[in-house]
Amino acid sequence: MNSLYSLQWLPSYILPFVTLSYPTAPPLNPDSFHHSAYYTTGLLDGCLVITCIAVMAILRDVVRVYVLEPFARWKLTRDWRRSNALHLKQNGKQNGVVQNGNGNGHVEHVNGGPSKTTMSARDARKIHRSVLRFAEQGWSVIYYILQWSFGFYVHRNLPTHALHPTELWIDYPHFPLAGPLKFYYLTQTAFYLHQILILNAEARRKDHYQMMTHHVITIFLMVASYFYNYTRVGCLIMVLMDWNDIFLPLAKMFRYVGLYTLCDITFTWFLASWFVARHVLFIIVIFSAWFDGPRLITVHWAPELGHYYSPFSHSTFVYLLMALQIIQMIWFWMICRVAWRVISGQGASDSRSDDESEEEKKNR
Repeated sequence: MNSLYSLQWLPSYILPFVTLSYPTAPPLNPDSFHHSAYYTTGLLDGCLVITCIAVMAILRDVVRVYVLEPFARWKLTRDWRRSNALHLKQNGKQNGVVQNGNGNGHVEHVNGGPSKTTMSARDARKIHRSVLRFAEQGWSVIYYILQWSFGFYVHRNLPTHALHPTELWIDYPHFPLAGPLKFYYLTQTAFYLHQILILNAEARRKDHYQMMTHHVITIFLMVASYFYNYTRVGCLIMVLMDWNDIFLPLAKMFRYVGLYTLCDITFTWFLASWFVARHVLFIIVIFSAWFDGPRLITVHWAPELGHYYSPFSHSTFVYLLMALQIIQMIWFWMICRVAWRVISGQGASDSRSDDESEEEKKNR
């Protein structure tokens, strides 16, 4: 099944887990990816999705534990030491004692007797919590930058445009799939399945059920559009979504390491990009799916020919896209609340997911 574009030395039962399945001859006159290998779709594609989930889980832990957490811990500990040394120095001046902070967590008194300062349990918990949050958000930034860049490359090679989305439906079905488009779809599906595992493994946050609903609807739409040959609209939507998903975790990263000005600037850019991508361009896509799809798709339900359009399938897709838009409107309202805090000088904070636990509040 993979013999045309695979490593021949691998056992046949391993091939679906490490290569794209169902290679086929390219279309006679492709309108995109003229030099790419082409593939059909099938259940064996799930094997590569499983591999991608495993790879993402490993990469996430490696990057968090060995790169992001050490950096955040170094940055926050250094800032704490500097702040503490400055605080002690100011207190010493106020009390008539000359102190010189040596920057290593010690304070030198005029009599030469060092007095080591220790971090309180509360400060240690706060730093540890910020380190973990920084690492979590850092993985999201890395993923979305890489995947959005790849998705944008795929989108640029397709004859589709966000402002003129009629090409999403002309000449339907767009089948078989070019290799880059197929790989993009499978990796995106793997990511959202991985996100569901993470949501249920970590401590629940305020919008847990909203996130679960969003991810479940997204996965259903991705799988259905993949097998029903609506991949061009799916690719466009994923590129729109991933763009602003870069900036919210980036703003949180700045906040967790104390770079509050950069946090506010990044959050402001995120707010603008969210509105344009998810409440302007995405709505244009929904209207196109609602009106252009039935008008431009000429052949209806004929699965043997790859045609899966019917009034029921059309209504299902449109209603699920509208459900995503409703969830995103709720999130946008919450984002605007944070934006108001920025405008009023309180700084950006994540009221959605970063509140202290009750136990931490009691320990104050």
